[in-house]
Amino acid sequence: MKKIKLKFLFILSTLILLSFGVNAQVEKEVLSVDGFPTFVKFNTTNNVKYEKDATNVLKEFLNLGTNDEYKIINEGTDALGVNHQKFQQYYKNIKVEYGTYSVHSKNGIINSINGEFVNILQIKTKPVLSEKSALQSALNYIDAEKYMWESKSNEAFAKDNEPNGTFYPKGELVIVKNYLTDNKEEKYLPRLAYKFNIYAQKPLSRDFVYVDAENGKILHVNAIIKHFNDKKKNNGEKAVSNGTADTRYSGTRNIVGDSFNGSYRLRDYSRGNGMETYNMQNGTDYNSAVDFTDNNNNWTSAEFNNAAKDNAALDAHWAAEMTFDYFLQTFNRNSFDNNGAAIKSYVHFNLVAYGYPNNDNAFWDGTRMTYGDGTSLDPLTTIDIAAHEIGHAVCTYTANLTYSNESGAMNEGFSDIWGATVEYFAAPEKNTWVLGEDLGTTVRSLENPNVASQPDTYGGTYWYTGTQDNGGVHTNSGVLNHWYYILSVGKTGTNDNGNSFNVSAIGISKAAAIAYRTESVYLTANSQYADARTYSIQSAEDLYGVGSNEVIQTTNAWYAVGVGNAYGQLNYCTSKGNDASYEWISNVTIGSFSNNSGSAVYTDFTGTTVDLSAGQSYSVSLTPSFSGSTYNEYFKIWIDYNADGDFSDANELVFDAGALSSTTVTGNMNITGGATGTTRMRVSMKYNGAQTECETFSYGEVEDYTVNFISASNVAPTANANGPYSGTAGQTVSFS
Repeated sequence: MKKIKLKFLFILSTLILLSFGVNAQVEKEVLSVDGFPTFVKFNTTNNVKYEKDATNVLKEFLNLGTNDEYKIINEGTDALGVNHQKFQQYYKNIKVEYGTYSVHSKNGIINSINGEFVNILQIKTKPVLSEKSALQSALNYIDAEKYMWESKSNEAFAKDNEPNGTFYPKGELVIVKNYLTDNKEEKYLPRLAYKFNIYAQKPLSRDFVYVDAENGKILHVNAIIKHFNDKKKNNGEKAVSNGTADTRYSGTRNIVGDSFNGSYRLRDYSRGNGMETYNMQNGTDYNSAVDFTDNNNNWTSAEFNNAAKDNAALDAHWAAEMTFDYFLQTFNRNSFDNNGAAIKSYVHFNLVAYGYPNNDNAFWDGTRMTYGDGTSLDPLTTIDIAAHEIGHAVCTYTANLTYSNESGAMNEGFSDIWGATVEYFAAPEKNTWVLGEDLGTTVRSLENPNVASQPDTYGGTYWYTGTQDNGGVHTNSGVLNHWYYILSVGKTGTNDNGNSFNVSAIGISKAAAIAYRTESVYLTANSQYADARTYSIQSAEDLYGVGSNEVIQTTNAWYAVGVGNAYGQLNYCTSKGNDASYEWISNVTIGSFSNNSGSAVYTDFTGTTVDLSAGQSYSVSLTPSFSGSTYNEYFKIWIDYNADGDFSDANELVFDAGALSSTTVTGNMNITGGATGTTRMRVSMKYNGAQTECETFSYGEVEDYTVNFISASNVAPTANANGPYSGTAGQTVSFS
């Protein structure tokens, strides 16, 4: 399979070169782990324009086969006049999960394309298992005490509130990568699967569960319920009436109620399809929820600041209205789905009865917001928490970031961003940058993530690498949070990488515009932090222009949190392994220089300088290490001779092992005679196949070093252990 993939990459490269005359129309291109474009920006200046229709562009750049197809799923034009077409990938008419691609154009000219393409070479498209058998596998995996469809009352609720009119799972045949297997050869390979929406009542969970349609194994789980604070696993009249509410956390606020049967309810039908706030009465049955009512639409403390803490519902209702208003007034977004979806809030929910250890939580379950009354905390209906939960809904209908690892951390991070931003919009007197301060605590801090045991630097202090909390989604979100804070208010300092930074404030309004465009236009389901950097810079360019102050500060804010370089610095492409648990580079020896290192997917050794003499030849020894079984690895070394920020120029591949090896690889590396100054060297080890200089691959490691060239005139020729001095410049020598 790997050989086929390499052949494909060669063909793709050739096609692009032929089509564009040495890629003349491509200004920037970012490749995926499989070598496919995830982002392509076209040069639309100097009369170089790309004007083909969207489907032909995707066919050309992704080299689609006869079984591959992209079907448009939505299209719209934004305030900048840019048209966005989003496509869903299908293989033999079966949906490919997370395979979405977007085409962005203006005045009929395509500016850029971005997304995720799943390369499917051979796959069975007829299920062996029945849907019933696959569902049983999914239920065995969840292993709940009780499911939502087992309650008649919940099923009655689902009839009018769930898309299928029931909570009972219906299987959908899709193609999805095998994310959960421990088998190295099978991981990330596409498989035919049944996709089920499993809603468990106790213990509470709601997940998309993907079951292999051939053998019943669980391939992938994507959580639908998004918790605010978790590091563990209508009928009647619609008469709008303005009222006031003495909220629990935000003083007296104007709200809209609904006149009904001689009193008023917490229902507002002046916004979208409604804001509806219900009383769960410390129960768990959504169908038994009742309205909060008031006799005159003046919801006073005397009436609602009671033992039941009913005034917390006033916060939830007002917060839903303010969140709706923020997105509509700021981005012209009509509710979280941009189609006026009703925002339903359920207060006084008994989380403990649903299997939680306490009531200190709130969640979005794919349909509605649910709020616990708190155990050590007060009811979690503050405006920043409510906006956070609705932010998850916005993410579902935009980037739909998968709720695990880095994509899941960004899912949480964007919700924190919207929690802070909506609070600033509606109540600027509050502490914008702390979430949960109205509860008398700091749940998370965008200003100083460390105070809540979150990292403020990618890979830095508190960065989480385990499997708990879906890969640390509530922990590693601190990086995105802090980027947003720094971009909004500015900051000078030194991050956990030892890098000094200076970012000037652009204000929360501009920072929010960049964040929203990043999430709603460019990010895709499996995007990583490096992608967020690329897309936010592109968003800043879209909004404020190439080279603008906003672009500079956006770039520098990412540098401040350890993602990419500062503006104006050389920004080398990302290359790394995705998994270092099996193999890694343990030793790099070049001439007299030697460096030992441990398990990692990428190591930045640019603080280590390798002195090399121009025009000389050096012996090379590269050693892999393994945690268990040995595997075949491919080694390459690049040097950016002209220090232009890439390794793609002639002669910059300075060492190519030429073959796979499970032991130490040795050979010679010739340094060009004209090499001067200081630059970067990249050492790459990839499992079972040759790599490119900018590739992110499944297994292996990449290490970057700093090289200092010493003029040949200052150094006498010396003998080399593997041969005499050679003056041949810039040659790549291959060894087995």
